[in-house]
Amino acid sequence: MGGVATRFTFTAVLAAATLVTACASHGGLAQKKPTLSSRKVRADAVRRAKVWAATDIPSMDLKAGPQGHGVFKPGETVTCTYVKKEMTGKSPKFTCAIPPDDEVKVKFGQGNGEVYAEVAATRLFWALGFPVDHMYPVRVVCTGCPPETHPGDPATGDAVVFESAAIERKLKGHVIETKPEDGWAWPELDKVDESAGGASRAERDALKLLAVFVQHTDSKPEQQRLLCVDEKSDRGAPCAHPVMMVNDLGQTFGRSNLFNRSPIGSVNLEQWSAAHVWIDSKGCIGALPESQTGTLDHPVIHEEGRKFLAGLLMQLSDAQLHALFEVSRFPERTGAANPAASVDAWVEEFKVKRAEIVNRTCPT
Repeated sequence: MGGVATRFTFTAVLAAATLVTACASHGGLAQKKPTLSSRKVRADAVRRAKVWAATDIPSMDLKAGPQGHGVFKPGETVTCTYVKKEMTGKSPKFTCAIPPDDEVKVKFGQGNGEVYAEVAATRLFWALGFPVDHMYPVRVVCTGCPPETHPGDPATGDAVVFESAAIERKLKGHVIETKPEDGWAWPELDKVDESAGGASRAERDALKLLAVFVQHTDSKPEQQRLLCVDEKSDRGAPCAHPVMMVNDLGQTFGRSNLFNRSPIGSVNLEQWSAAHVWIDSKGCIGALPESQTGTLDHPVIHEEGRKFLAGLLMQLSDAQLHALFEVSRFPERTGAANPAASVDAWVEEFKVKRAEIVNRTCPT
């Protein structure tokens, strides 16, 4: 798991990044156009990459979420002006400007599972110590939003209210990539070298198992990001603190499926309940079948990784779990194949899945 000094340094760097996340928001103040790296630089960063840093899990406030400049309170009303920008992905989203000089990415729609799933998944990863972008559940009042953002309403130019929305704040740092949005594929975790300062096998296995736990179905490379989180990041210099992080967790808390269908894969308790952690009753192969675009397929988990994640998950209290699903507004999710489920039902299923991990013993 690496030495205490290594974990402390990485934790401190991530803490500094959290405090200025708002300045690295989508298209915002400090987010610059990515500078492409050489394959050699990228390979070196992967070899030394971290995937986890220790947190004080019992004290993590899952309702408030990551704090610092530019955060939003749960349910806060955010007024902004629509900015015409090309957006990647298929889920409903747009860029919006908040005076005087902030731009944010807004995911919206009561039937859009990602509005809810990404808040819950990122706060879970964050609380356990796995680096992610930060999502805030809000109410958005958008001026100038075009008809495609609110079908059926006239294009009057008046403000449009999105009751179900989430705003993304990017984790500060610069992306290490050889071509735009190339991300990283899950098999690349095996290239990380603990002896060179990279994450341990236990930490990497724990990340894979957590992906199985939340059923991260859309695991194509673009959904993961190789990031340099140096406090003073210089694109022209080698990265001292590379991180392999999950970039998009919108297709979670459902069941992995071939075509990443949102009604199945995003906030569907019936489907999540049917998706066990392990493929059988004895072994330690994660039950996450590869989707058409995915790169994570039934990962083999070793005992040190299982035990590592079990130890993290067991530190979460019932109150924290209730806060997680309440702030993510899971009962408000519509459009899934099954009726909306209560917070209590989600908490109970979380504990069932956690027990599957805790009660298993894996080969070393």
